[in-house]
Amino acid sequence: MVEQLSRDDGDCFVLTPNRSMSWKGNIRIWLAAFFLSLAISAAMLLAGAWPVLPFAGLELMALGAGFYYTSRKCQKREVLTFGPELIRLEKGLTRKEKEWQLPRRYTRAWQDVPRHPWTPPKIHLQFRGEEISLASFLNMDDTEELIAILEKHGLRVEKRRRPEKLPF
Repeated sequence: MVEQLSRDDGDCFVLTPNRSMSWKGNIRIWLAAFFLSLAISAAMLLAGAWPVLPFAGLELMALGAGFYYTSRKCQKREVLTFGPELIRLEKGLTRKEKEWQLPRRYTRAWQDVPRHPWTPPKIHLQFRGEEISLASFLNMDDTEELIAILEKHGLRVEKRRRPEKLPF
């Protein structure tokens, strides 16, 4: 998702993955699965099939771990700020973990052409040999919007093909 914020130091864009459900929604789904599993396990226990209980517990723990992992990964955030002389990129999960300040004049933008037409292209910023991946979590429409934003702010996004990686 690409969201524009108004700030005094330049145009600012917040880039985040699309989240189909909030953390509270995930908890509600997990609780529904818990109560359904509890009802089924209780019926199996009354029927004499007690070994079902530990496996139901393991299944719920795995489901909860999957919800937590996915929700945590969806908390990624990148903030891209275009100032008069600098481009500032900040990356982090719940707080700023990394920051780059790149001079607008010498920064280049690359778009890796995907091998499959449904895959969104990957965008990179490059300055002095350092290549920084930009919002690799965006979907196709948001990636196109980001490319338009980069071009609007004076960065020409060049296309390139990465060499094929051998499977061995």
